[in-house]
Amino acid sequence: MTRIPPLLKRIVSLLLVLAAAGVLFQLAARYPAHWDVTQNALNSLEPGSVDALALLQGPVKITVYATEQDAQVGDMRKLIREFVSLYQRYKPDISLAFVDPVKDAEAMRKASIKGNGEMVVEFGGRSEHLVTLNEQTLSGALLRLAHNKDQLLMFLGGHGERKLDGLANHDLGELGGRLKQLGYRISSLNLSVAQDVPSNASMLLLTHPQTKLMPGEIGKLQRYLDNGGNLLWLVDAEPLRGMEALAEKLGITFIPGIVVDPAAQEMNAPPNWTIGNGYPPHPVTRNFDLITVFPDAKALGVEPNDEWQAHTLIEGAARGWVSDHGIGRRFDKNRDIPGPVNLAIALQRNVNDREQRIIVAGSGAFLANVYSGNGGNLDLGINMVNWLANEERLITIRPHAAKDGRIALSKRQLSILSVSFLVLLPLLLVAVGTMQWWRRKH
Repeated sequence: MTRIPPLLKRIVSLLLVLAAAGVLFQLAARYPAHWDVTQNALNSLEPGSVDALALLQGPVKITVYATEQDAQVGDMRKLIREFVSLYQRYKPDISLAFVDPVKDAEAMRKASIKGNGEMVVEFGGRSEHLVTLNEQTLSGALLRLAHNKDQLLMFLGGHGERKLDGLANHDLGELGGRLKQLGYRISSLNLSVAQDVPSNASMLLLTHPQTKLMPGEIGKLQRYLDNGGNLLWLVDAEPLRGMEALAEKLGITFIPGIVVDPAAQEMNAPPNWTIGNGYPPHPVTRNFDLITVFPDAKALGVEPNDEWQAHTLIEGAARGWVSDHGIGRRFDKNRDIPGPVNLAIALQRNVNDREQRIIVAGSGAFLANVYSGNGGNLDLGINMVNWLANEERLITIRPHAAKDGRIALSKRQLSILSVSFLVLLPLLLVAVGTMQWWRRKH
């Protein structure tokens, strides 16, 4: 038997390794795959950003007006390429181009660029300018570009209601700001001045008035409902102040008292909170599994009505009850009404050859600035608006803050790590190498 020379064996082995590497390279180029093993998924987009990209049917062009070097961040273009590459991984037809604002000042002037690093995102003949670059701003711009309808959201004012653009704790400014990011226009409505609710309003937001509405204003609201207008009504645990007629028209009843939820108290939540944790199937709550909180919640009921299709959106207080004599007491079977209770109800009907949509929630505070950041409150509010505005495709859960992955070390711990990696580890490697050399020699 002929013995194969060792040199030939080595050459054949090398050729086989090179061939295997070439095959793996071709497979990787044709079928790219990524695994993000970082704790906070730092190299991946949030689900909300991925959903935004899925809405964009067509190429997206991104032009960045940035110099090659920046005094503060260094190679700005490299950082932007790496960031945009996360989006290109999910949508390959995103193109990225750079323009030097110093060398091409005319292009900067034509594009109305105000500073170094400004980005212009173009899709479907429309564009968005971004000054601050992060996932929230870019994904928000993509959502606005995907939302190609001119949707006007109006909120009733003039009676001390919560303002959709207000900054006070009881206002709904956080919700309004997020809706603006999605491309909605918001405007207040004073029915003591306006003839009617404008016909171009996609929906109307009603929050609890602090003064009684006049009969003429109620009549205008009723006409809006009769004409098929969409409505989001946030009801607080207070007198209706003239809006009893709206409840009667919708067939909604409000159980007297406030919802008491022992589950919320077991979580050390305030005693007036109710946890929303039951979401029957509905487009508003599709794939929604976040806890929501409803301060001072009222329980809702629906009267039998052939005109409206009623759906429960949120249930709560499975082990709780409705009390009309305070929330610090135990359940009184002679006075209290046991749970679970309806915290929000959706209504639908066909009128004027289109579908009319209504949502009534038993707490206006759950979307207030002071409470909207709890659990999934803001997500749920945005989903409600998107459904009422017939924008089901925008019903997505917003990106959530990543966990803090920083490691805090004391000076002593840092010193130990430095000595270990810079001194002890190299010495250990030298010792192992010396031992192997000595063994082979002897």
